[in-house]
Amino acid sequence: MDKDQPDSRRQNGCLLLAGPTASGKSALAIAIAEEFDGVIINADSMQVYDGLRVLTARPSAEEEASAPHRLYGVLDPADYCNAARWRDMALKEIEDVRSSGKLPILVGGTGLYFDILTKGIAEVPDISDKVRGSLRALHKREGNAVIHARLREKDPEMAEKLNEGDSQRLLRALEVVEETGVPLGEWQKRAPTGDILEGPRLWLALTPDRNWLYERCDRRFDWMIDEGGALEEVAEFLKRDLDPALPAMKALGVPELAAVLSGEMMEAAARERAKMLTRRYAKRQMTWVRNKMCEANRSSAQDLESLKGEFFPFIRRFLLTEAK
Repeated sequence: MDKDQPDSRRQNGCLLLAGPTASGKSALAIAIAEEFDGVIINADSMQVYDGLRVLTARPSAEEEASAPHRLYGVLDPADYCNAARWRDMALKEIEDVRSSGKLPILVGGTGLYFDILTKGIAEVPDISDKVRGSLRALHKREGNAVIHARLREKDPEMAEKLNEGDSQRLLRALEVVEETGVPLGEWQKRAPTGDILEGPRLWLALTPDRNWLYERCDRRFDWMIDEGGALEEVAEFLKRDLDPALPAMKALGVPELAAVLSGEMMEAAARERAKMLTRRYAKRQMTWVRNKMCEANRSSAQDLESLKGEFFPFIRRFLLTEAK
């Protein structure tokens, strides 16, 4: 713990650490938590679910034991967690951490989560179990083409924007217009609502070299299969017989390894496809960080000690300033 900071004010601040997958966020977050008496709060849309610790690159049990972690693996994958629900859970955790006198450290790569936490969002009314269940049953029976065709009838503008292979977004758009009678695009144009993060905050962003990041993504996926037990994890996960349209079923690597287990894809092909999709995802995350996090303190360092050397002074200054 940093001795320079008065305990009485530290809970007023909040750190937000963003960056692409495989950039070293988890290790840095643990180092920050150890140095500044912090609690790590998950801001990754897949790591909130239980059952996929390896494939979602969730911190290991040993890492989670080394510093307090919140909102990791707390939801059943059969559950549906949208950004607004995560925001509500995160705000509750932040308030709890602040009230205990510790420093909340939000960590993740899901840009929408950071946006809704700090800016709000035009919230769509909850979807009823009847509508959601009916449409997911239809999707399971008939597939994406039927869902896309139905969306084209109800919301042609959104249907034109969405790819037929994107079952999660297709179902979401169709659920909204079926439930509310208002297209999703119209909801998104409305003024943001809901609570947002209040109080001082410090943004930190990891922006490593792209080629270095891609190599790390590739090596990590190989490790997941060769040493991490990813195939076994997916085999166990599939026993839950979950709806294929659920978010957790779309986690990077799950569809590809499921195809290996069913005999529909060779392992080598599955590896290459999953690596390609991971690199593509990392690229989108990097673009979001660079375009949206203009106020962030950034670093392209590639090792933990360098990241600590660059970021720790910012954190000390932030906490001392907020203590005045």
